[in-house]
Amino acid sequence: MTHTTRRTAALLGLALALVPPLGARAAEPVDMLLVLAADVSRSVTEPKFKLQREGAAAAITHPDVVRAITSGPNRRIAVCFLEWATAGQHNVVIDWMVIGDGGAARNFGDKLIETPRSFAGSTSISSAIDFSVSQLARAPFASERRVIDVSGDGNNVSGRLVTDARDEAVAKGIVINALVILTPLAESFRPEHTNPLGGLEKYFQDNVIGGPGSFTIVAEGHGSFGRSLTKKLIQEIAGVPGHQLAAAE
Repeated sequence: MTHTTRRTAALLGLALALVPPLGARAAEPVDMLLVLAADVSRSVTEPKFKLQREGAAAAITHPDVVRAITSGPNRRIAVCFLEWATAGQHNVVIDWMVIGDGGAARNFGDKLIETPRSFAGSTSISSAIDFSVSQLARAPFASERRVIDVSGDGNNVSGRLVTDARDEAVAKGIVINALVILTPLAESFRPEHTNPLGGLEKYFQDNVIGGPGSFTIVAEGHGSFGRSLTKKLIQEIAGVPGHQLAAAE
């Protein structure tokens, strides 16, 4: 091989190395990456599970939520829905989907209603946070706003310390919000779990949520899950202060 041929081959190799792989492209920009992480532990009975799924489907398709979604610069967000229970027990129910209009929101809601329950087990909020972080890392979309929505009706009783999981997620620039599902004391088979000292909302505020502007919304039982999640999604997506939402109700 002559010097000129070797030089041409070297330049060709360099050029090929700089060309991105076939099919590779920049991640599609969205206004927010949102993980909805739903509790399906044993305390979530089948009737409660159904109300929770139907409530989530109703919330994501609510006209005010769709309006909030389409109000951002990119006019769309990407959402992933997962279920969790015991440490290491989690499942992606609906993988990352872009929602940018009512049709896409209805498609998401329909899939949510049709998909069977993943499992039932103990409660590991820390594992749910860790798994949610891994889903954000593999998202095929790009956004500076990354949010984990944890819904749950009890404290962390499985896996590592929930505060450690929270702090590591927040250090990555992720915001964790929570939808706290309250259980009447008379209906609880483990009051120390669903009704911890100081109240479940305070537990979530002290141990679960984190990051700039993080907040909790309370659902007074699974029956009000949909209404509470609708309010929460609007506040999250559009950045509407909680007192303004309350005044508008």
